Amino acid sequence: MQQDQAQDVADSFDPLRPRLVRVAYRMLGSVSEAEDIVQDAFLRWLGTDRQAVREPEAFLRRVVTRLCLDLLKSARNRHETYVGPWLPEPVFDPEPDEIDDVTLPLMLALERLSPLERAAFLLHDVFGVGFDEVAETIGRDPAACRQLASRARSHVRADRPRFPVPREWGMAIAEAFFTASRSGDVTGLGAMLADDVTLYSDGGGKKPAAMAPVVGHADVMELHAALKRVFRNDMSRLVSYGLIDGLPGFVTVEAGDTLQTTALEIVADRIVAVYIVRNPDKLGHLRREQMH
Repeated sequence: MQQDQAQDVADSFDPLRPRLVRVAYRMLGSVSEAEDIVQDAFLRWLGTDRQAVREPEAFLRRVVTRLCLDLLKSARNRHETYVGPWLPEPVFDPEPDEIDDVTLPLMLALERLSPLERAAFLLHDVFGVGFDEVAETIGRDPAACRQLASRARSHVRADRPRFPVPREWGMAIAEAFFTASRSGDVTGLGAMLADDVTLYSDGGGKKPAAMAPVVGHADVMELHAALKRVFRNDMSRLVSYGLIDGLPGFVTVEAGDTLQTTALEIVADRIVAVYIVRNPDKLGHLRREQMH
């Protein structure tokens, strides 16, 4: 392929790349896998008769979704051997324009769906794709796709944000949580947590982390009492506040130069869940961003 022709192909593909990565990331929960899938779609676009494609975005969305389905089916049990709680690779936005409807709790709920349910729900309910296109994408008739999306909807309903926290208020709570947890302000920290708060910590066996979710106000407070001694000896360094998969949170560098993300799920002004990612395999894209 001549250089000019290759450039033309790239020019037609690159404006669509961010949206395609977003589809793949929602399907897979992995930034690195999503980027690989989209690059594979680009290579297929190179070999496609592009003159015959009336709607490049719809065509490429189908390609990306099918590649994701193939990967999900081949890695069906990918989390069963994972060490400790599994969380998606965090997508961090330090200056968000709006709250994303697909937040981290919903992404975790999507993990409980079958690959076809996940595809039908995401394409139709999140990305606004009609059921005729969904049917063509996943190889089922439109009626079956409606059923798949409906079943998925009933499974994830409780995990969709019904009352999104205003961005400014969410950031204020994130800042207060960081300050209280790192300074040992037990009273201030305790007042922010819901009675049934749950803390998830994903170290993937690569970094120290709780091996199971820590459930309840008393146990989460006990964990922070233990961490208080760690923070006293080796203070966290704040990198930035922002949204992490649609939730207020922050990026820090912890003891041993460990990059970490902390996301907070907030309901009625109380923190109901804390999601911490420490696994370096899931933070490589963030480390690269921090270096630029």
